[in-house]
Amino acid sequence: MMMLLPELSVLCFSVVFLLISLGDKRDNLINMAKSFAIMIFAVSILAVYKEGTLFSGAYKINFVSQLFKIILAYGLCMTLFFLNGKEELEKKFLPEFIMFLGFSTLGLMMLVSADELISMVIALEISSYSLYVIVPLRAGQTRLQLEASMKYLFFGAISTGVMLYGMSYIYGMTQSTFLTDILYAMPRYLGQPVGIFAIVLTMTGFFFKLSLFPMHFWAPDIYEGASNTTTTFIATVPKIAATAILIKLAAIASSATPQFVNVLMVVAGISMTLGNLVGLVQKDLKRLLAYSGIAHAGYIMLGILALSKDGYAAAMFYITVYLIMNMAAFYVIVILSKKGENILVGDLAGLVKKAPLLAVTIGLAAFSLAGIPPTGGFTGKLFLFTSAFQSGHLAIVVIGAVNTVISIFYYLNIVRMSFSKEAAVSEPLKLTSHEQTLCYIFIFLILYLGIYPFGLLGIFKLAV
Repeated sequence: MMMLLPELSVLCFSVVFLLISLGDKRDNLINMAKSFAIMIFAVSILAVYKEGTLFSGAYKINFVSQLFKIILAYGLCMTLFFLNGKEELEKKFLPEFIMFLGFSTLGLMMLVSADELISMVIALEISSYSLYVIVPLRAGQTRLQLEASMKYLFFGAISTGVMLYGMSYIYGMTQSTFLTDILYAMPRYLGQPVGIFAIVLTMTGFFFKLSLFPMHFWAPDIYEGASNTTTTFIATVPKIAATAILIKLAAIASSATPQFVNVLMVVAGISMTLGNLVGLVQKDLKRLLAYSGIAHAGYIMLGILALSKDGYAAAMFYITVYLIMNMAAFYVIVILSKKGENILVGDLAGLVKKAPLLAVTIGLAAFSLAGIPPTGGFTGKLFLFTSAFQSGHLAIVVIGAVNTVISIFYYLNIVRMSFSKEAAVSEPLKLTSHEQTLCYIFIFLILYLGIYPFGLLGIFKLAV
C-alpha cells in the first residue's frame, strides 16, 4: 500500500471535498485544503523509493513515476496556496473547485504510472474532464469564460480522438496495448511511414496538454478566460505528466529512422518560433504567458527528440524548473488581481515601489523564463541544447538559441515595467506573511536550481 500512498492521499482529499460539496458548510475550506495538500506532498516524498506492478503490468510504479508524483503533488500544493479570500471564485463553488483539482491531479498521477495504452487514455480523461468543469468556475461569468471552456473541451476531444487513432495503429501492428510488448514489437515497423505515423499521432494527445504546436490553439483563450488560480494549474501541472508520457513514447521510438526526429524537430521549431513571435505583441499578462508556454513546449521537445538518457533527464529537469518559474509569475498576478480580474503588462508599472518583493519575484521569473543566468531557466535550457547538440541536431539548437534571443524582448519588458516605469498611482501594497513566504520560496528555488542544478539533474539521470 505504501507505493500507492500518493494516489490514495489525493483520492481521499477529493472524496472529502466531494462530501463537503453535498452540504452547506463553506467556512475554512481553504485552510483545510492547504493542510491536506501539505500532507499529500509529504506522503509522496515518503513513497519515492516504493516500487511495484499492478493489474498484470498495466500499472507500473517505479522511481521515475514516483518522482513525477512528487512534482505533481508540489504543483497541487502551490495551486491551493494561491487560493485566497478574494472574489476570484464564487464561494458556493469552492468545494467543487478544490475537489476537481484533486481529481485532475489523481488522473495525472495515474497517467505517469500507466504502462498500457487504455490505462493511459482513462487516466488522461479523468484529469481532462475535471479541468473542463472548473474552467468556467469564475466569479461573474462572462461570454469570454464560457467560450474558453467550450474551446478547451472541443480541442481536448479532437486531441483525444487523434491519439486514439494513433493507438489503434500501434495495436494493429503489435497486437498489444502494453508498452513492454510494444517496445519489443514496434522497432520492425519504425522504418516504415505507418510506424512513425502511429507514434506521432499517439503523441498528439499529449502535445495538447503541453500546448505544443499544432495542438496549441486553445491555450491563449483558456489562460485569459479562466480564473487566475485555474490558469495557474492548467499552465503548469498537466505539463508534468505530458512530459513523462512523451518521454515514454519517445523511448519506444528510439530506434526510429531520422524521419521521426525530423517530425519532432519541425514541431518544436514551429512551436518555439510561433510562441515567441506572437508573445512579442501581447498586452494581457496571462495571454503573454500562454504564448510563452507554447514556446517552452518547443524547448522541452529538444530534450525528448535527442532520444538519449541525457536528453530525457534534461527534459525532466526543465519541466520542473518551468513549473516553479511559471508559478512564480502567476502568483504575482494572483496577488495583484484585486477581484480576480486579468492583469495587463502595463499594470506592473511602478511595482518596485508598491511591493518590492513582488517586483523581484516576477522579475526573477521573467529572467528565468528568458534563460538568463544564474537562474534555473538558464541551466535548464543549457542542458536541453547540449543534449540535442550531442545527438547531432545542430539545426534545432540554432533555432532554439535564436528564439531565446527573441523571447528576451518581451520578458525584459516585464522587468522594465516593474522596475523602471512610473505608476500613475503608487499606493504601497502590503503583503501578508503567507504571501511573503511563498515569494521567498520561489526566489530561492529559481536561484538554487540555477546555481546548483546538478543535484536534481543527477537524480533525474539516475531515474532515467
